[in-house]
This record gives sequence, structure tokens and C-alpha cells, in this order.
Amino acid sequence: MHQRITGELFKEMVLSAAAYLEKNKKSLNALNVFPVPDGDTGTNMSLTMMSAVKEVKSADTAKIGSVGDALSLGALKGARGNSGVILSQLFRGFSKSLTGMETAGAADFARAMQEGVDAAYKAVMKPKEGTILTVAREMAKSGLHCASTDCNIYQLMDEVIEQGTQTLKKTPEMLPVLKEAGVVDAGGKGLLVIYKGFKMALDGEAITDSVLFETEEPAADFSATPSGEDIEYAYCTEFFIKNIHESVKQDDIDRYREKLMKIGDCVLVVGDLQLIKTHVHTNVPGKALQFALRFGELSRIKIDNMREQHTELEGPEPPREKKNMAVVTVAAGKGFVNIFKEFMVDEIVEGGQTMNPSTESISRAIDKAPSDNVFVFPNNKNIILAAEQAAQFSSKNVHVIPSRSFPQGITGVLAYNPDLNFEENTERMKKAITTVKTGQVTSAVRESKIKGEVIKKGEQLGILDGDIVCHAGDIIQTCEKLLDAMVSEDDSVITIFYGEDVTETLANQIADIVREKYSDYDVELQFGGQPVYQFVFAVE
Repeated sequence: MHQRITGELFKEMVLSAAAYLEKNKKSLNALNVFPVPDGDTGTNMSLTMMSAVKEVKSADTAKIGSVGDALSLGALKGARGNSGVILSQLFRGFSKSLTGMETAGAADFARAMQEGVDAAYKAVMKPKEGTILTVAREMAKSGLHCASTDCNIYQLMDEVIEQGTQTLKKTPEMLPVLKEAGVVDAGGKGLLVIYKGFKMALDGEAITDSVLFETEEPAADFSATPSGEDIEYAYCTEFFIKNIHESVKQDDIDRYREKLMKIGDCVLVVGDLQLIKTHVHTNVPGKALQFALRFGELSRIKIDNMREQHTELEGPEPPREKKNMAVVTVAAGKGFVNIFKEFMVDEIVEGGQTMNPSTESISRAIDKAPSDNVFVFPNNKNIILAAEQAAQFSSKNVHVIPSRSFPQGITGVLAYNPDLNFEENTERMKKAITTVKTGQVTSAVRESKIKGEVIKKGEQLGILDGDIVCHAGDIIQTCEKLLDAMVSEDDSVITIFYGEDVTETLANQIADIVREKYSDYDVELQFGGQPVYQFVFAVE
């Protein structure tokens, strides 16, 4: 029986927790309140843990403090979405408490938990009750109380897990939106899953899953500034899957997407059970092809060595002219990427609703930006915390403009005035993003109940600035209802961005309806190419 946790044992605990989290990922994703396909809590937390595992696997296990440092660094680098960032902050405080220690007893572990909670609460500007923070706080409080009674590490872990379980059950009473949806908080449950994984390792029941940890790509260093040729994933891999086997289900495609995320980045999997397009940047393109072959025939395979392209086609990257201020933005969809390029955005991080970029990805973009003064536009509420965390890592002067949508990001970028200083532009951009209303149309991925309204799976949803305001079986009807909720007499411009799966015919049909109904407004139609949302509307 272990009375103190060694570095080697703590490593086993981390790997066990990551594996158990991966196995429970789908159930965590299912707890999302809104029936909208997004980055998903379970996926974001699991990817954050996978990044931590990469660091922990190569850590010096002679001291638990060294393993804790690796856990913190890996989680901070790989943090995705709000849940992943909060988890990384919990580990950050936790590891700080263990710095320099060779082993940890129950009291040490409890104090580390509390320091983790303190760090996480500091990272969130307006913490809400009924979230992962509440569960973490009550678990730490229980741990400290148990430690004060001179309990051992096994007793402490049992107490902590029991308290976490009871607190999680209470989260619907703390957050009305959880109660209406009939679910507990997904982030809180994810944290509880992690601690159960810790306990399994202590009990000698650690989950082993070699598939989880088969990638061996070294994690990039925050201190390094990547040059043009220093590309983490060398091969841009694109292909189609056709003649898909009848046995393939949508869940299989979701798992396929998640596998690709583990072997690379810039992952795009779009289509249906008739034809699927795949795009991924990876160091093992053969593995991506192998994954896909299970589903059907491969067609139009294209694999480009991006390092080779850079050195042979472009030559050495010329020194970029230093600017007074630079802009980094997150974008998804060819149309939106091109729009931001036209507006002379300096660095674009690929990602968005279906794939929240990691803290590390944003950090690299900040490093590459040709200025010591950098603005960052997350363009998604679930990416803001990761952007703020990346800003903290940077030695540059970085301001995060808290844009929650691509239209807000576009409006913010357009507000930039080179004649103003950095602080003045910050205020100008923050004010600008509040002037645009964003509407989105997508399909419900499951049946749900929102504000007393029953939403059926497959229905079209109209979302206004993050809130579902209408739903219907017909996409045209949904667009009309959404705009009715958006447009006021004070507005003058309506911009329609259509997605990657929308035909020009349908897009023009929607645009014609809008122009006829709102004849006194300037109506513009643009290709956004965004995934998930068939249409994005900007009204200002």
C-alpha cells in the first residue's frame, strides 16, 4: 500500500486519468446543454490531457515535483476550450504546490488541490456556481478537511471523489440552464472522471490503452519562435472517402475525426455517409489513410510536404518588416480566411466551433506576428480563455479583443486605425465588436429542451449572439425568423455568409428574400465557407 505518492506513481496516475477521460469523452460531450455541434467539453478536456501526457511520459520521475511540472506545462500548451483552459489552470496551481518535492502524502496532495483551485478561480473573470470550478473547490475543501484528520492518500481520494460526486449532483440546482436540460455540468463531471482515474492507478487498476499514447511527436517549446521552415506537422494530407460501407455510422465518423486530431492539426472532416472530405496536417499521413480505409475507397489523394514547399517553392522566408502593431485572428472556412487576409491580418490560426485551437497554436501565431504589440481576435466565446492564456505566455504586449464570432472579428479588425496608439486601438476595437449582432443557423444534433421549447433532432436552429431564439423544420423559415429577431430600425447593413455545404443557388435564394423584405437595408452576400453553420448573419 502506497503511503506517499512517488514521481513514478504520479505518472501512472496521470496516464490512467487520461485514458479514463478518453473512454468517458462521449458521455461528457452528451452533457452539452445546447444541441449544437461544437468543440465539446469531453473532447476539449481529453485533448488537453493528451498534451499533458506527452510531457509527462518524458518527465524525470525521480521527483513528483518534476512530473507535476510536466503535467502543468503539457496541459497549458494543449489547453482547448474553456474547460481545457480551466483544467490547465487547476494543474498549474497543483504543480506549483508540489515544486521540488520528491514524494507527496495526503496533506501535500490536498494543499496542491487547493492551490489549483486558487489558480483556476483567478483565471476566470466571472466564475459561475454549478461549473467545474464549483466541483473543484468543494473537492479541495473536502481534501483539506480529510488531511486535517491525519488520513492516508487512499482515504483522501475516496473522500474527494465522494464530495465531487455529491457536488456534481447539485450543479443543476445552481445553474438553471442545466436543470432545464436535465444534465449535470460536463466540466465538473470531467474533473471527477480524472480523479477517478487517479484512484484507479493508486488501486492498481489503471486503465491501459496503447492507442491513446502511440503518438511520439515532441511537444513544441513555448520559448521557441518557429521560423517558416519549422513546421510541427510536415505533411498536408487531403483526400475523399467514397463508396462508404453500409455499416459505417455517424459515430464512426466522429471517432475518425478525433483520431486525426491526435496525429496532427488543422483537421477538417466534412460530408455525409455518401462522401467524406478529409484534410489534416500530420507527420504520419499513412496513418491517416489507414484510418480512412476502414470506411470505404480513397479518392483524389494529395499529400504535400510543407517543409519542402517552403524551402523549394517559396525559398527562405524573407524577413518581415517590423510593424508598430499586428493582428492575429482565429478563422474557419476558406471564405472567412480570405476575408481576413484581404484585411491584412498578419497571422491566422485555423480553428473555430468544431475544433478549438490550443493555447500553443495561438501562442505560435503571436510569436510569428511582426510586432511587439499584438491584437488577438478569438472569434468564439470558447476560445477567449485560451487566447488570454496564450497572451500570458508571450513576452510581447498582447491584448485579446474578446470577439465571439467571425462577424465581430471582421468589424473589430476594420476598426483598426494606424494613427492611434496600441491602447487607443484596443478600446476602439472592443467598442466596435459590440456594434454587430451575429446570427447563426445550424441543425440540432439531438432532441433538447431550451427555455421551455422542445427542439427535435434535425431541426434548424436560429441562434442570436449565443442564444437559441427560433427553430423550424425549414431552413428558409428559420433564416426569416432569425432575422426578424435580429434586425431593428437602428440597423442599416445585413451581411450573409454562407457555409461550405450550402449551394450558391440556396444562398442566392436566401439573399433575394432578405433583399425583398429589408429593401431599405444594404444586403451583402459572401462566401464564408464555415463548417457547422449553414448561414451566419451579421447585422449592424
